[in-house]
Parts: sequence; structure tokens; C-alpha cells
Amino acid sequence: MPKNLENTGFFVVRQREIWYNLSIPNANQTLQNSAETVTISRAEYNEYLTLKTQNVELSRQVEWFLEQLRLARQKRFGSSSEQSKYDNPNQPTLFNEAELFGDEDVPELTNVKGHVRKKRRETKENLPDNLPVETTEHFLPEEELSCPVCSDELQIIGKTVQRRLKIIPASAVILEDIYYTYACRTCEKTGTSVPVIRTPQRNNVIKGSFASPEAVAHIITQKFVLGVPLYRQEQAFLRQGITLSRQTLSNWLLKSTEDWLAPIYHELHTRLCARQVLHEDETTLQVLREPGKPAQSKSYMWLYRTSGDTGQPIILYEYQPDRKACHPAEFLKGFSGYLHADGYSGYHSLPSRIKVVGCWAHSRRDFVDAGKSLNALKVWADLLVARIAEIYRLDYERLAVMNEPASFAAAQLKLESALPALLVR
Repeated sequence: MPKNLENTGFFVVRQREIWYNLSIPNANQTLQNSAETVTISRAEYNEYLTLKTQNVELSRQVEWFLEQLRLARQKRFGSSSEQSKYDNPNQPTLFNEAELFGDEDVPELTNVKGHVRKKRRETKENLPDNLPVETTEHFLPEEELSCPVCSDELQIIGKTVQRRLKIIPASAVILEDIYYTYACRTCEKTGTSVPVIRTPQRNNVIKGSFASPEAVAHIITQKFVLGVPLYRQEQAFLRQGITLSRQTLSNWLLKSTEDWLAPIYHELHTRLCARQVLHEDETTLQVLREPGKPAQSKSYMWLYRTSGDTGQPIILYEYQPDRKACHPAEFLKGFSGYLHADGYSGYHSLPSRIKVVGCWAHSRRDFVDAGKSLNALKVWADLLVARIAEIYRLDYERLAVMNEPASFAAAQLKLESALPALLVR
């Protein structure tokens, strides 16, 4: 700043610069060659700085909202697939099954002697051999067994077998067990004590109920596998003339689960915690009429499962009313190893014997979204997606030879050697 601008109480705006000092006796003479000179007070200068800061912050907010708008438009109107050109083409996909496995519109032709005919399409939907077969033979009527040329009797020279699948809807029967009581007639005649022996009765699946194991299994399958609520099952039973209220069905479910399924769950829990690698995740759900909580509040279902290194996968669910980190710590009390989870901070407060490892799918999803919404970072986002795809490819090659020790060790070494180069910035 020129010395002749000292000792004044004003600011001087020269072109795009703002100078402030305590004096400005010869400002007009000093800045006579300037394109524009404006003098402002200190209060106006402070206001200018405040507005400039606000403008920068507003610009950042506008850019953030534009990014969110682009991402929202992409999710609503664009493709929802996260597949990129860097993905491994040999890796199996879970999407577009209809397009991948559907029949072609134009049938393939095959050459036959003297003519060309359509080749019979092969199908993978073969009927299982263990199903019972009901055979019905079809013959010509007696009046049509005469030859139309010589009127002699026609003889069977071949047959065509047509197979169809018959579905028999669920049917209900009453199982009636009769237990007889025995006594000695000789002792009865002689006047001595008469022994009375009863046939031992087997216990019902639910004591004091007419429920059978088959009925309880059917209700559990309908509700938890096929997603049929109990009130719809009640209506289905009623259409068959069977009156079973929702309260009765609920009691059967709760009692049979407590008596028969809980011991199995505890045994599976013990075996699950004995593994070295586990996966964990949680999801929200709403529970109606839960004590102390409104129906709109969130509850959580925690999922624990074994990794792909076991031939007997175990998947366990545990309900908890909240998302506190104490729940996985309590569930995994007997576990020591690697826990594969998302970025929830609660997992990182687990005991030191549990090593939490991140999820590539969650990380990749953020980079895919960044490539769709942030134009300035699209190149970097695509590069990171390509590197993650390369990690997927190497890991897929490793898993493909898991049952071959020598090849698996070589693929494992290849993956470990490639990771530093793929993860470096």
C-alpha cells in the first residue's frame, strides 16, 4: 500500500483491491490513473467481508443442492444398476434373469433328411424323479380299432408319453390316536388284585392342544417363508371349514418356537460364534403395540451369518428395540475373529478380540453415486470403481479354485500382491 494512504479513517477500493489505513491525504492524486476509486467506511468494509463470506457459503450450499438434485434425478429416472464397464464379465449376475435365461424369439433350425424343421427347445425345468407318478393309458375305442384300408384289427406299434405337473392344494385330515387299556381277566375272576396297564401315549407338540407337528410347520412356513399373515391363514382355514382364530395360531407359533426351536437356535448360535469370519448387518422395522414405544418408532432386526468359507451356512436373526452397540457385543460374546460389517460406528466399540473389516459394496456404492452426481469428480470416481472391480475379479478367481489348495494359494498370493498397487492413491 502506498505510504501516502496512511493515517486516515477510510478504505480505498482500487479496481478489485480494497486498502485500509489510518490516513489518506493524497488518495485522489495517488490513484489518479486508476479505472475507478471508491472510498468506504470501516463499517462498510466489514459488511463487505461478511457478505463475501456468506456468498462463498451460499455457493457451496447451491453446489451441494445441485449434486443432490442430480443424484435424485438419477435414482428416479436413470438406471438403478451399479454395474460399470470395469466389472468382471465372467462374474455371475443377480439381475436381468429374464433376459439372460429367456428363450430367443427366433427358434433354431436343424437339418433333417429331406426337409428342415424347428429344433425342439431344451428346457432346464425337469420334473424331479422322486415325485409319485399317476399313469393313465389312453386307447382307441373298440369301434375304431379296424384298419380303414383292409378292415383288419389294428395293433399297437408305439406310444407317446406326455407328462404334466399336478399340484394338490393343502388338505387337512384328523389324526385320531386310540390308546387301549389292558387288564387281566384271570385275576379278575380269582378275586386277586387286577393289574391295569395303559398303552403309553406320546406327547403332543403343544401340551393340551390338538395341533400336530405338520400343522405347526405349515403355519410357520406360510407366515415366515411365504409371507402370509395369520389373518389370511385364518381365512384360508375357514374356507376349508376349519375354525382357527388368529389367537390360536399365534399361541401355536409362540409355544412351539419356545419349546422346540429355541434350543436349535442356541445350538446354531454356539456354532456360529466358533467361526473365524462372520457377517453382520441391521435393518429397521416397526413393531405394533410394543410396551413403552409408539408404533411409529424404529426397532431393529440384527442379522448374523457365517461367511462363504463354510459348507454349512448359518443365518441368525435377533430382534432388539434399538441400535445400541451393546447388542452385538452381547450376541458375539463368545466370538473371536473378523466381523464383516458396514460403516456403523457402533461396531468399532466392540472388544479388541473382534476385528471389524469394511464392506467393499458399501464403499463402491458411494463412489458410483459420486460419479453420477459430481461432474468434477467423475474421473476419480470411475477410477476407484475400476480398481474395486479389479479387486472383485481377483477375489472371484481365488474363490473359483477354493477346493484346489495349490491354485488357491497362488490366487491368494496374487490378490495380496496386487492390493497395495490398487489401494495406493
